[in-house]
Amino acid sequence: MKKIALIGPPNSGKSSLFNELTGLNQRVGNFPGVTVDRKSAVLSLQKQQIELIDLPGTNSLYPTSRDEQVSCEILRDAQHPDHPDLVLVVADATQLKRGLMLCTQVMDLGLPTALVINMIDLLEQGVPRQEIDQLSHRLGIPIFAISVVKKEGIKALKHVLGKDLPSSRQPFMKIPSGFQEALAQIKTQLDTSHDYLAYQALLVPQEFHQLNGLGERLHAELNLTDSQALISNEMLVRFDKIEGLMDALKSQTSPTPSRFARVLDQVLIHPIWGYAVFGVILFVIFQALFSWASFPMDAIEQGIGSLQGGLKTSLPTHWMSDLLVEGIIAGLGGIVIFIPQIAFLFLFIAILEESGYMSRVVFLMDRLMRPFGMSGKSVIPLIGGMACAIPSIMMARNIPHRHERLITILVTPLMSCAARIPVYVLLIAMFVPSDMSWGFFNLQGLIMMGLYLLGFLAALAFAFIFKKLLKYRNEGIFITEMPVYRIPRWKQVFLTIYQKCKAFVWEAGRIILLISIALWFLASYGPSKDMELIELEYFLKLSIPSLDEDQIATLKSQQAAEKLEASYAGILGHAIEPAIKPLGFDWKIGVGLLTSFAAREVFVGTMATLYSVGEDNQEKGLLKRLQQARDPVTGEKRYSKGVAIALLLFYAFAMQCMSTLAVAKRETGTWKWPLLMVVYMTGLAYLAAWVAFQVFG
Repeated sequence: MKKIALIGPPNSGKSSLFNELTGLNQRVGNFPGVTVDRKSAVLSLQKQQIELIDLPGTNSLYPTSRDEQVSCEILRDAQHPDHPDLVLVVADATQLKRGLMLCTQVMDLGLPTALVINMIDLLEQGVPRQEIDQLSHRLGIPIFAISVVKKEGIKALKHVLGKDLPSSRQPFMKIPSGFQEALAQIKTQLDTSHDYLAYQALLVPQEFHQLNGLGERLHAELNLTDSQALISNEMLVRFDKIEGLMDALKSQTSPTPSRFARVLDQVLIHPIWGYAVFGVILFVIFQALFSWASFPMDAIEQGIGSLQGGLKTSLPTHWMSDLLVEGIIAGLGGIVIFIPQIAFLFLFIAILEESGYMSRVVFLMDRLMRPFGMSGKSVIPLIGGMACAIPSIMMARNIPHRHERLITILVTPLMSCAARIPVYVLLIAMFVPSDMSWGFFNLQGLIMMGLYLLGFLAALAFAFIFKKLLKYRNEGIFITEMPVYRIPRWKQVFLTIYQKCKAFVWEAGRIILLISIALWFLASYGPSKDMELIELEYFLKLSIPSLDEDQIATLKSQQAAEKLEASYAGILGHAIEPAIKPLGFDWKIGVGLLTSFAAREVFVGTMATLYSVGEDNQEKGLLKRLQQARDPVTGEKRYSKGVAIALLLFYAFAMQCMSTLAVAKRETGTWKWPLLMVVYMTGLAYLAAWVAFQVFG
């Protein structure tokens, strides 16, 4: 099957083009042997199957991060399973020189190459076909001018994808003299005829493992101790030649920012007003998470309740019926109900990225991050942590300095991720009614925003501590590209929402389904002797002829409660209850804490299952069941304001995600740092919950 790779600098629209070409026909996984995201799709073009692979963005073929290294390895190694037959280099029309720098490197590797100039709609004047043809002739490769937003040039590009394109006729850059003998040995070992590939192996031999030490030996023999100077000289030579090439384009390739854009930047990256605007944006987001999402959430909750009630009535009395209603549907229902809020969160994040505002946030926050051992590049993983810590930790590969990258990894899980939203929503609703407001503002939304702010402040505090422990001083200048402001590409936005929600439901749903089934069995069965005694006790009580319907219902409810407490789940919960009792937590919460180590959102499914077992009125929502739960000893509400706040703070800080720990281990190469995360986050969570229970309990 023919393989085509998409590569380009960050913010060039590469992923948008990939989404436009493939739609929903995508597979997402990891590249072989690494945790870097691999997006691919199989297309049928001109009666042949083509695999399109979206490579991680990179500025050059001399990588500075793990993501960039993966792209370079695939292009350099002809034996790699993802090595392409054709490379599409995507360049931003407003930053064409940067795209040409990467394009000429790919050409010199001897790979069939085509240049795709994207975002031509951002130029005040289009790029005439004559100029494109002239540049194409000078480079010796096909060039396509497109706009993904306006879908210009996409059909022409698709038409060429099915054709076999030759490699560039001649190298773009001549290799410096004095290396020919060493290059000849490397070319023989790599089985290639291209000097530039061998030249790269000579300059960065550690990245060419297939040479089995030959590159390192020749590197040492030629005394290339300052190979970075040679790389810098290469970039200067390429840049000078590209400057000459650009004479072919008389059209404007760097649009002058409008007066409105300049005024907007004066506000959005202002040292005072910039933070104020960002705070207002976050405030609006969290208000919307409660206000806009409440209608679909209510509809889903009613639908799940009706489904459970209908099945409970129509299905025969059997343990499999109970498993379906009280285990599977109750557990999954506790997650499906929160899909609207997850979707709205990703909607806002996608809009901020698409509009160009997120890059302004990165630049703005660099000033704030520096004293805490991080930089503006740390902001992207931290903001991404609001969605999920797993890909966010992997984003930290783009941070060049080892200590800065480690600090970012260690504190990113403190950011409130999407998996916490179901827990937050459930617990906030326990002590703050939905109609409770503070002036014009929904109080639930304010508290939700406060939790995200609390996580961010905790991340800064512990980053400062780790900076001192690691004795790290981050010095240097932070430089980032400011993309032009643009209207969000709505197809791209909604495709992102679809992919993220699908991944959330699929990844969380599989875990929750397994845990819900296992938990139902643990909650429904226990030591046979204890269960038989309870059955006998209530058989005698229910045999009294004078009982009315209310008394019978009360006895059955008491029987279900005693059986649940005597079950294996109850035994497990009681075993850890002494450790969590100072926080106001009972054994049921203890079971929820244990199961949510698989994933935080499992807590909601666990509570839905525990409070569903033995429940006759299945149409009653989980929130109402928890609000009506009573302490069997005192008769007071089980979930008081103090307990709810303590549990809320526990989940805001606790490290309860095994997947995050696994990714942190892979990224740091040791279990030392993930274990430190467990210790400091669990300790912080326990202390915060204890203080909250003492104050509000």
